[in-house]
Amino acid sequence: MKPYATWTSVLSALVRPFRAGLSSALWLGLMFALLVPTRLLAEKQLYTCGMHPQIVRDEPGNCPICSMKLQPMRMAQAEPRSLDAPEAPRKIKFYKSTMLPGEISKKPGKDSMGMEMVPVYEDAAQGANPLPADAITVDPQTIQEMNFKTSLVERGPAIRTLRTVGIVAYDERGLSVVTTRFDGWIDKLDVDATWTSVKAGQTFFEIYSPELYNAELNYLVALRAEPDASGPLTHAALQRLRLLDVSEAFIAEIARTGQARRDYPFPAPATGVVTLKNIVVGQMVRAGEPLFHVADLSRVWVNAQLYERDLMGVAQGQAVSVRMTYGMNTEHPGTIEQILPQVENDTRSAIARIVLTNPRGMLRPGMFAEVRIPVHLATSALLVPNSAVVRSGEENVAFVALPGGVFEPRKVVLGGEVDGGRDIVLSGLKAGERVVTSGEFMLDSESQLQEAIQKMLKPTPETAVPSVPAKP
Repeated sequence: MKPYATWTSVLSALVRPFRAGLSSALWLGLMFALLVPTRLLAEKQLYTCGMHPQIVRDEPGNCPICSMKLQPMRMAQAEPRSLDAPEAPRKIKFYKSTMLPGEISKKPGKDSMGMEMVPVYEDAAQGANPLPADAITVDPQTIQEMNFKTSLVERGPAIRTLRTVGIVAYDERGLSVVTTRFDGWIDKLDVDATWTSVKAGQTFFEIYSPELYNAELNYLVALRAEPDASGPLTHAALQRLRLLDVSEAFIAEIARTGQARRDYPFPAPATGVVTLKNIVVGQMVRAGEPLFHVADLSRVWVNAQLYERDLMGVAQGQAVSVRMTYGMNTEHPGTIEQILPQVENDTRSAIARIVLTNPRGMLRPGMFAEVRIPVHLATSALLVPNSAVVRSGEENVAFVALPGGVFEPRKVVLGGEVDGGRDIVLSGLKAGERVVTSGEFMLDSESQLQEAIQKMLKPTPETAVPSVPAKP
């Protein structure tokens, strides 16, 4: 029964003798004047100290203990108890210090600062609605001051982009070695420096070889001796020139002119750049000796490093993106051609070989590149922002925002980081829940404090706190 209802009955009994002599209008006015102050008195604003909740005043002021300004109490807290309802005994859970939040005791007494410790009742700690034992309740003003922010736990595709470093290298299938099939002397060098660009068929050098000159003469003699160019002597002489790797253009020229040439102009076997030069003018060379190395740079390799933990998500034929460290708009699409079956002992990484086209020759061997490989982990996964997870090294905790300023710490199991600054959640959360993304470290400190208190207050037969009726 409400207090004002009791006072209504009392007033009705007192004024009943005078009711007969009053008009209806005067009677209603009298009752309104008497009841309104009573109702206002029942809902009168009270003030309390945030550090000493046992201090309650009916007007603003300062706390007599710590001199802090008294704060207004919510009306739900200030509503008086029914006068007819008996006061039920309340069980004391523990005693706490009003100045040192971490200092508690199972028995009444003074804290380390010499101030009386106040009781904490079980019903006050648990509230009207059942909450998780480790839940934290924060009032709206504190939530605003601490700038708490939340985010929704959602389901979506889990894509993680691997970022690694790569080095541009030659495509080994575009390497050529220039050598001769006969001994001779270098009379002239048309390509006289490394890194010179050459085209297929371009003259590399001119070489004099007695063996080659003798083969030219035999071919011319066979042409004059046999009227038919397909005769056995002519055919044998022609085959000898071809076995010495003489070009068809050179053979056709000496057949047309009828003159043997002393020096043979050696043509470039492929288009590319000279990466190695081993001869100078006047040098004698032997058959099979490497004279030049030529590399075709129209296609290059990028050797990207992959750590062991990332190998499972990468496959041959996968599309990648390669970005160079110079210039603008230098991103090149490529394909993983092969993942080498060896892990380097020094770096504990494997090599993913990526093939890139290089039509303008901008990719040079030895250059560094940034390689991005998109890895599709799952089509639908539970995702949570990285900032929502408090990582302690041994476990991961997220704080779920519940109605009424309540936050529940949850242990979560993560499945790895994905794009967009999010983590895959394997267990601990559900889709649609809200988690704290800003201010969660403050909640974590409070959660650890409450956990320590609960461990200290674990009941034992010797230290159990008896039920103590609350003082009126």
